[in-house]
Amino acid sequence: MRVLVTRPASQASEWVQQLRAAGLQAEALPLIDIEAASDTAAVASAWASLPEQAMAIFVSPNAVTSFFAAKPASSLWPEAVLAASPGPGTSKVLRDLGVTAIVEPAADAPQFDSEALWQQISARDWAGRRVLVVRGTSGRDWIADRLRERGAELSFVAAYGRTPPQWSAPQHALLGEALAQPERHVWFFSSSEAIDHLQSLTPQADWAHAVAVATHPRIAERARTLGIGRVIEARPAFEAVVACIQSIAS
Repeated sequence: MRVLVTRPASQASEWVQQLRAAGLQAEALPLIDIEAASDTAAVASAWASLPEQAMAIFVSPNAVTSFFAAKPASSLWPEAVLAASPGPGTSKVLRDLGVTAIVEPAADAPQFDSEALWQQISARDWAGRRVLVVRGTSGRDWIADRLRERGAELSFVAAYGRTPPQWSAPQHALLGEALAQPERHVWFFSSSEAIDHLQSLTPQADWAHAVAVATHPRIAERARTLGIGRVIEARPAFEAVVACIQSIAS
């Protein structure tokens, strides 16, 4: 079976390489494109405010790369500021960029998400502390709401935008093959928004015989709403995803 990796292009290529190294056939079919923030002044202002923040929450690897790509030349990451990450992918990008003070979910957490991150920071005193949330042009405010309830002062910056994909001819052909032979493909979803884009691209498609792996219950439910006949949930850790796909293939 061929695995269709639907993450944004940069992350999709990394997953494809790892899946192929694990002996699986995989292709990138990004369902979300990432674009630079339109309000660069807001990102520069967020960088200037960092020394005043107790913590900066990065919602995804794209949030990290986009925020640092727009870093003013004179700015440095303040060592005293805690960086919060919802999972290992985001944490890796932070470490690669030289950030060392990182709080993240436990390695064996059932999910890598806001709820798992909250388990690591909820016991701290947030009253009067400033927290910056670095995200896309929209996002889920669950953890921000929890911090507000504890008295934290929240600010937000959109470091990037998410748009529907602009596919090449080979990618359109790959989609056609997946629709024509659903039993030979496994869709790998790590975003509900990706599924929204897929539905927009294929409004007449019949998904009854399609198979998907989803890395979160919310994403799995969205895949079922699309009509995908078989949806399997897997922890977002690489080993768990590979084991899940291998079980499908066998």
